[in-house]
Amino acid sequence: MFFEKHGIEEELFRSFPLKNYDFPLHFHRAYELIFVNDGQLCVSIDQKEYLLKKNDIAFIFNNQMHEFKTIDHSEITIILFSPELVGDFFMRFKDFIPNDNVLHFDGKVDVEKLNSIYSQKSFLYAVCAELVNHTSFAAIKKSSQTKTLYKVLLYVEKNYADNCTLKTVAKGLQYDYYYLSKLFTKLMNMNFTDYLNHYRISQACYLLKNTNKSIDEVAINCGYDSLRTFHRNFRKINSCSPKEYRRLD
Repeated sequence: MFFEKHGIEEELFRSFPLKNYDFPLHFHRAYELIFVNDGQLCVSIDQKEYLLKKNDIAFIFNNQMHEFKTIDHSEITIILFSPELVGDFFMRFKDFIPNDNVLHFDGKVDVEKLNSIYSQKSFLYAVCAELVNHTSFAAIKKSSQTKTLYKVLLYVEKNYADNCTLKTVAKGLQYDYYYLSKLFTKLMNMNFTDYLNHYRISQACYLLKNTNKSIDEVAINCGYDSLRTFHRNFRKINSCSPKEYRRLD
């Protein structure tokens, strides 16, 4: 899936458009750029909220926890790229995060022109330069609780399509189940099951819009053994059925 395991191992640079899309809290090793081509997007990065409008860009550093939600309507372009593509920048700022993650660019980014590693590096370093000129940076500070939460979210990212429960997470990470349950709810303001369902349904939305997989295949690919449960959770989160969602513009 498009946010899965991004370091990025197979591809150093990846881009794709998304329309009227939401994605729950997650993180990855890759840098991420979110371009708003039209509409509005609420982006949360390390618990700081930004309202992005047309031609705004969110520059998310590797391992910053973030989520985004469409406000009424949004058309965005996501670029995920490996830190190694901007090696000098990465080495200089790997222990820091921006105090302001949002930039404003005039005009639309034409990702079709970024078809070689040279054009990609040139473009990305230009964005890095804009960020350095735009904001100051703060040293990364992570508590032991935050580090544990990162481990849980990474486990979900890698295993959401399989039998993924908080008990399997606790066993896989060798943490006490009750400790993880309380910690997760405290830091995420929702329980683990609700988060997992939001994550799975977000992945399902992407598959429905960007592949020809049947609804049954989408449900199975996103970790649902029961189609009834998939349909119920999908409608609860999106206020429509998977079939209706696929038909939406």
